[in-house]
Amino acid sequence: MRKDKKKVIGEPMTDEQIAAFLDARPHADESVELHLLTRAYRGLRVEDFERFVAMFQAAGHDLNAAVDANGKSFLTELRAHDQASDYVAILEQAGAR
Repeated sequence: MRKDKKKVIGEPMTDEQIAAFLDARPHADESVELHLLTRAYRGLRVEDFERFVAMFQAAGHDLNAAVDANGKSFLTELRAHDQASDYVAILEQAGAR
């Protein structure tokens, strides 16, 4: 990074920035729900992910439809991640199983 560029960390995201994660679409046979949740998990902080989940559901998406080709749910996959407990709690509160 150039010395004259300031690194920005932790700046609050707007609703529009978070909602932009709903516009992504998978390139192959991956479920749309799985693709959206995976991108949001990788790109959003916990507090922003919580807002995203509400937007995701309001847009008519189903948390429980996020499954991979082997039938493994997104929630099941996250439970295997050591530092995902806050994300798991958000999904469970929103009705993911």
